[in-house]
Order: sequence, then structure tokens, then C-alpha cells
Amino acid sequence: MTKTANPVRGEVSLVLGEARLCLRPDFAALVAAETEAGSLFAMLERAGAGDLRLADMGALFWHCLAAADRGARADFEARLLAAGPQALLRPYRALLGAIFGD
Repeated sequence: MTKTANPVRGEVSLVLGEARLCLRPDFAALVAAETEAGSLFAMLERAGAGDLRLADMGALFWHCLAAADRGARADFEARLLAAGPQALLRPYRALLGAIFGD
């Protein structure tokens, strides 16, 4: 499913290959991401210090992704890896900015 992200709602676009996915950091998604990857505040601090982790990105992206867009997690992670870490930096930064404010 392709959906245009609405920045007013804190949504961020993630482009993986030909697909443009919408990430929405709602409360349930953020709680699930924290349960898996640890504190969002620690994630923000690590990112600010340049200590970026694919595990943090993958967890946050996965849990903010609409259920209809998910498919299998392993397939999603393979698509993240194929996009490359550099391509993930901008949406990761935008998502953290949407969560914590720019």
C-alpha cells in the first residue's frame, strides 16, 4: 500500500525500492518500539552522538509501519538492508524529529 505521509500527523515517508511507505509514530507503535529496542530517549541520544544502530532503525520503522504494509518482518528488514544505511538516515532523523519535535 502506498500512502502519502502527512507531516501534520507526524507521519514520515520511507522509500524502499519502488514502494513509498508511510510511518506513523502513534502511541502504540512507540510503546512497541521501546519494548523491543529500549528507551526512545536513549535512541535519540545515541543518534545525536552519531551512534546509529540498524536495530534501532529497524525496530522503530517496523512498529511505525501500517499493519497493511508489513508483510513478513524478515522481508521488510531485507528491504531496509537493500536500501542501504545511508538511505535510512533521512527518514530516521525525520521520524525522531516527529516524535521529539525538531
